[in-house]
Amino acid sequence: MGSGNRKPGDCRLHPAHHYREGVDSQSGGLGAQADGRGDQRHQGIRESGRVKRFRLRDNTLGVVLILPSLILFVGLLLYPLCYVVYTSFFARHLLAPEGEFVGLQNYLDLFRDSEYWKALGRSVVWAGSTVSLQTILGTAIALLLHQSFTGRSVARGLILFPYMVPIISVTLTWTLMYSVLYGIINHLLLRVGLIEAPIPWLASVESAMASVVLVGLWKYFPFVVIVVLARLQTIPQDLYEAAKIDGAGRWALFTDITLSQLRNVLFIVILLRSIWMFNNFEVIFLLTGGGPLRATMTLPILVYEETFGAYNLGKGAAIATTMFLFLVLVMTVYFRLFKREEAI
Repeated sequence: MGSGNRKPGDCRLHPAHHYREGVDSQSGGLGAQADGRGDQRHQGIRESGRVKRFRLRDNTLGVVLILPSLILFVGLLLYPLCYVVYTSFFARHLLAPEGEFVGLQNYLDLFRDSEYWKALGRSVVWAGSTVSLQTILGTAIALLLHQSFTGRSVARGLILFPYMVPIISVTLTWTLMYSVLYGIINHLLLRVGLIEAPIPWLASVESAMASVVLVGLWKYFPFVVIVVLARLQTIPQDLYEAAKIDGAGRWALFTDITLSQLRNVLFIVILLRSIWMFNNFEVIFLLTGGGPLRATMTLPILVYEETFGAYNLGKGAAIATTMFLFLVLVMTVYFRLFKREEAI
């Protein structure tokens, strides 16, 4: 039908007009959507900028908080270590610290010195003996203090006494106890008939190392007690109850549950105690000074003797450096053995 047939008052629109309106409405909708996406994009940019500012502020705060620890680490550990290694390459005298660069000569002289190897062997004996005894005694006492009995709190407090006493007081007391003339140890052994004459415990080559090991055991075993006892108190009792229901005896409970739960703690204890006892200087130095006849001369005392006795800073630094490298090697092997056992 043509347009000429349209009646007056007919309000119907031509289809092309409808098409234009549809296009216009779609264009308006697309424009609104585009505007909405643009607003969202701008809002996202503003939010991302705000997040970046917050992250930057958090990172800055983290750096500020960790900076004191970093300064202490560098000043008290990293710098002294680097300086000792640096000094080991010089022939330096304590009274003439500028010295002469000699490269590896201090190390070559050290490795040709039989006294160095003897001191290394004594250090291994000293550290191995004290750490083994501390671990066994400390674990046994921790197991005892974990039980319920009257006065347990008092006993737990008293067991820390050796660890809290200053080392100078400990060594003076034990020196008096080891005395040939009026020492209580010789007195008691004579009274019970175990010895016929007083023994010079600290002055005899045969007994000096065992005597200082005993002092090291008494002084430091409470550390093992504290750590092991803390772990024992966190072992779930459900494990023991379930094992008892299955018919496990006391020995099975101890080996399969208690020791298994203590394994990681004992690993850390042995690691720390080995490092500390290998580097320990004050116990042996205050008791024997490395004597008699160098029977207790360990590497820390040899460092002191070379540095402040012979005034040889370079050789003393070389000994200290080899001690550090030896500990790194031993601890690396120790970690690998432990990981291998965990994998099995």
